[in-house]
Amino acid sequence: MNEKELAGRMLRVREEVAETAEKCGRAADDVQVVAVSKLHPGAAIWTVHTETGQIDFGENYVQEATAKQEELSTLNLRWHFIGGLQSNKAKYVAGKFALVHSVDSAKLATMLNRKACSLGVVQDILLQVNIAGEEQKSGVAEEGLNRLADEVAAMDGLRIQGLMTMPPFFDDPERARPVFAELRRLRERMAARMDMELPHLSMGMTGDFVPAVQEGATLVRIGTRIFGARPQK
Repeated sequence: MNEKELAGRMLRVREEVAETAEKCGRAADDVQVVAVSKLHPGAAIWTVHTETGQIDFGENYVQEATAKQEELSTLNLRWHFIGGLQSNKAKYVAGKFALVHSVDSAKLATMLNRKACSLGVVQDILLQVNIAGEEQKSGVAEEGLNRLADEVAAMDGLRIQGLMTMPPFFDDPERARPVFAELRRLRERMAARMDMELPHLSMGMTGDFVPAVQEGATLVRIGTRIFGARPQK
């Protein structure tokens, strides 16, 4: 894919997300596109950023992400860690990402907190909720969310910014809508119970971002619509 096509794809995605937001009465800038660049080269990120001004990029793998951060250190980028994260790799993530979307256990949170405190930083995070109860996916179960939120809220090095979810794969994106709506309800209840601001809902990807935005997403994670099919890892 050449640079012009890559930039055009990024711009079209942003336009579609903005139009979807506006059609349901939201401001276009209420929703940020996180361009999911996992398994794509740093050169593609460079092109998307320099040609379109995109600054939010999402990565799934610690080693790959930190290598890209070093390669692209001269760019003003906002990195998001969106993949499953093992607690023994948390020390490589804390303090290096604007937002970690995938905190799903007290063990992982404890390791992130320990590293963040040692660096003297506060790491912004989202709590990942496995609303559909899929065994193969990460995320705290709904019934465990309040307990996890309370544990994380007591950690000085972490700041909860909202919730994230990944729905089951559906051929019809409308079937994901109840999952997105439930995450929004969970966020509202949690914010009221804890008396805290929870500005973000990370939900919606290439195939289902329209209902996600309609149900309140503030961060949509879009990869293949921008970068094309991922190379094999």
